[in-house]
Amino acid sequence: MTTRNGLLVLLMAVFMALAGVLSAVEHAAAQTLTVYSSVDEENARKILDEFTKATGINVRFVFLSSGPALARLEAEQHNPQADVWMGAPSENHVLAKERGLTQPYFSPNAAVLAPQFKDPDGYWTSFYMNPMAVGVNLQWLERSGARLPETWADLLDPVFRNQIQMPTPQSSGTAYNLVASLVLAWGEDAAFEYLRQLDQNVQTYTQSGTAPSRAVAFGEAGIGIQFTPAFLELKDEGYPIEIVFPKDGVGFEAPAISIVKGAPNLEAAQKLVDWLLSLEAQNSFARLKTYFFPVHPDAVAGEGLPPVSEIPLIEFDPVWAGEVRTELVNRWVDEVLRR
Repeated sequence: MTTRNGLLVLLMAVFMALAGVLSAVEHAAAQTLTVYSSVDEENARKILDEFTKATGINVRFVFLSSGPALARLEAEQHNPQADVWMGAPSENHVLAKERGLTQPYFSPNAAVLAPQFKDPDGYWTSFYMNPMAVGVNLQWLERSGARLPETWADLLDPVFRNQIQMPTPQSSGTAYNLVASLVLAWGEDAAFEYLRQLDQNVQTYTQSGTAPSRAVAFGEAGIGIQFTPAFLELKDEGYPIEIVFPKDGVGFEAPAISIVKGAPNLEAAQKLVDWLLSLEAQNSFARLKTYFFPVHPDAVAGEGLPPVSEIPLIEFDPVWAGEVRTELVNRWVDEVLRR
């Protein structure tokens, strides 16, 4: 009888343990996180699939560029439909914070990040960064007899006349980042004097922030100016591209993640933030071929990507950049585009 009772107790303990495991699995599976993603669709899918594998939490994501994402969050602020906004440079998340669209969360994994990658009040945290770069078509460079540019001033050489493509700050956050970074580094008047001189060598200003890289890869332009990922990807595919970080300093974007105020799935949203900032996730960016630079100081950037510490970054102030955007873009139109 004693043996039978002991066996019964043991079986009950096993059943209870199994029920607990099944309950935890079912709980994770039942959670469906809704993400508004301003990361490009291909990379968003790669990253969020990894999150689901790691946590069991399902994700439904909607791709929205930064402007439409902000507009939707504002329209839905009294009845939030998303849990997280992921991607878009951090200055956009500053706007979301100021408009009361997001809520603070201090992830324990954010403690190791540099100050420029996180909001001091916990409203947003950057989870990767992309430095500005100059892409050069090596075949064109050889034919032209030009030397590889090393500084921003080198791009003013007449040998580059009608060979430079860059986006327009009227429509591109990439181009605005370039303008704002040069203003921060050199002062406003000096930066605009440089941009006026650079205009003499510009073949075209593209609407898209990534269009110059393809023009350089296909030999339609000798030089392109934009953030690094597309340059790195095209170089990886075998196109004759050399990537230069001007040694007098480059700006960078630091796309961030924010939790939506009133998020229906707050716990799952916090888990996504924690995971994105973990060393595991940061190291996965290279394996997944996102061509993003991780922000975790111990993460590996991946083959072909120099450590962030070796890139001469211009300290960027996203709050200031958001406040003066209209003023700087209007000045660029008046003094560079229309002159």
